Amino acid sequence: MVNSRREVREKAMQVLFAYELSREDIEILLESIAGIELNDDEEQYRFAKALVYAVLKHRSEADELIREKSLHWDFDRIAVVDRVLLRMGITELLYFPEIPVKVTINECVEIAKRFSTEQSGRFVNGMLDSIYVKLRDQDRIRKHGRGLIES
Repeated sequence: MVNSRREVREKAMQVLFAYELSREDIEILLESIAGIELNDDEEQYRFAKALVYAVLKHRSEADELIREKSLHWDFDRIAVVDRVLLRMGITELLYFPEIPVKVTINECVEIAKRFSTEQSGRFVNGMLDSIYVKLRDQDRIRKHGRGLIES
């Protein structure tokens, strides 16, 4: 049983990671990876599914932002887990107005520390912080409710 939003994000990351590697049907991946543990909690499953589909829908926009901010990195050499987490973070920043910026960045950093390389936490933090500043300066961050908590 999944207890926290972080664990739900971890499941979403695992679904997106599997999709990135296999290109299997996303519904099958969602059900087999997230559905088994989240099937008792409809709200948690809905959040995981919404996040996965939003990341896929806005993937090219997120990838463009990642490429802009990773000038000294070859995009294809960024660890797959890190790319997936950056896409998730950017998607939450732009399309989940109820989630505070600080929460989004912190969750992605902690997941990177758990599932990726030793340097991934710092890399994901730096990238998402830089992307957030760019989006904020362009007035593209639209937060409401809990999302208004200052980052």
